Amino acid sequence: MRFIKKIYDWVLSWADTKYALPALFLLAVAESSFFPIPPDVLLIALAISIPTKAFRYALIVSIGSVVGGVIGYALGFYFMETVGNSIIALYGFEDKFLRIQELYREYDAWAVAIAGFTPIPYKVFTITAGAFNIDFLVFLVASAVSRSLRFFILAILIYHYGAHIKSFIDRYFNVITIVFTVLLIGGFVLVKFMLH
Repeated sequence: MRFIKKIYDWVLSWADTKYALPALFLLAVAESSFFPIPPDVLLIALAISIPTKAFRYALIVSIGSVVGGVIGYALGFYFMETVGNSIIALYGFEDKFLRIQELYREYDAWAVAIAGFTPIPYKVFTITAGAFNIDFLVFLVASAVSRSLRFFILAILIYHYGAHIKSFIDRYFNVITIVFTVLLIGGFVLVKFMLH
C-alpha cells in the first residue's frame, strides 16, 4: 500500500507543473489500460485550482480514457497471452476471468459502461473486451459514454461547489458511484421495457 500511496502522491505532484494537461491525458490513457491510479485524482486537483476550466479538464480525461480503453482492447485482442494475462494477474482477477466473460455474454455493452463509471478496475474490462472479441463499436460507445459521465459529473460538482466538494468526493466516492450505477441500470431497464 505504501507503493500505491507514493504513486498517488507522484500523480498529484503533476498538478503544480506546466505539464499538468499532458500528464492528465497520459494518466487517463495509462489508467484505462494498465496503471493503478485513476485520473480522477489529478482531474480533481486541477479543477479545484481553476474551477472555470473543470469542463476542459474533464474533456481531456474523457478522451484520454477512451484512447486508453482502445489500447486495452487491443492488448486483449492481440496480446492476451503475452501481456493481457499479466495485467489481469496484477490486479488479482485471474479467477474472475470467466465470470467477466459471462457478464459480457449477458450484458454486453452494459458491462463496459458499468466498469467505466464505477471503481471496478476499468482496465480489466478493456482488456477482456478485446480478449472476448466484444463488438468494437459497442465497446467504444459504452466506454465514451460511461467515462465521460464519470468525469463530467466530477467537473460539474467542482465547478459549482469548488474545494468543498473534494472532501465529500474523497469520503463518499464509492457510495456515489454505486448510487449512480443503480440509477443508470434502472434507466436502461426502463428504456428496454419501453422498447418492448
